[in-house]
Amino acid sequence: QVQLVESGGGLVQAGGSLRLSCSASGRAFSSYAMGWFRQAPGAEREFVAGVNYNGIGTAYADSVKGRFTISRDNAKSTVSLQMNGLKSEDTAVYYCAGRRFIGISRYDSEYDYWGRGTQVTVSS
Repeated sequence: QVQLVESGGGLVQAGGSLRLSCSASGRAFSSYAMGWFRQAPGAEREFVAGVNYNGIGTAYADSVKGRFTISRDNAKSTVSLQMNGLKSEDTAVYYCAGRRFIGISRYDSEYDYWGRGTQVTVSS
């Protein structure tokens, strides 16, 4: 069993930056692909970014490409999402997710573990 706990959310002005972190428990973290998803009010949960098991492979939603960077530290069992150039449309609850597979998926149904989420609010 893996538990994921997000931190780093908050209120920021448009154009600002935030760094989200996700801390994982469990011994198999280094064999899991990890992802960040988000859900805005009234919207479906959507893929934001993913990283494969060793941190070499990454993937991003088109809406965040060039602004967000995902990374992981397997020694510390953490995955981070650096968010720069934030826009009002980035406002959402952000979720960390893990899947028992080495490769990235853009589909939330393919993730096995989820954090409770952290709120990101961008004011315009």
